[in-house]
This record gives sequence, structure tokens and C-alpha cells, in this order.
Amino acid sequence: MLWQERITIHPQICHGKPCIRGLRYPVELLLELLSAGMKPEDILADYEDLQAEDILAALAFATRLLQVKSIHGLVAPYEIFD
Repeated sequence: MLWQERITIHPQICHGKPCIRGLRYPVELLLELLSAGMKPEDILADYEDLQAEDILAALAFATRLLQVKSIHGLVAPYEIFD
């Protein structure tokens, strides 16, 4: 399964944010739910339009985004955390 088969970007759907199969479920939402500790099976129970492959595609998409050479400017300077 390729994330490209499940993640869509359309300027008129969710303001152009990456979504799951054009269903108006932003990838960002799934990542937030997972990072908050929600289990994939609970997400699927709450959002009946989603499939397990959609969650995997969201994770694969996020992984691909982080494979950039530099994230300068995206995170606060380390001095703030000292």
C-alpha cells in the first residue's frame, strides 16, 4: 500500500490540507489522535468512514515529510529549553 493512494490534496477540501481519500479527514487529525494516545481501533470505531490502511497511510505520509534534509525554522531554538 502506498500513501499516495490514500492521501489527497485538493485546494477546495480542508483548505488544501492533506486528507484521507478526499473525505475531509485531515492527516493532521489522525496524527493528533494517535499522539494523544488514541488506539487505531478506537479511531476506526469513532470515524466509520476510515479504514486501517488510512491510518497507516497518514503515518507513512508524516514519515515522508520528515525525511527532509533540514527542519530549520520549524522548531524553536534549543536555548528556549535550557
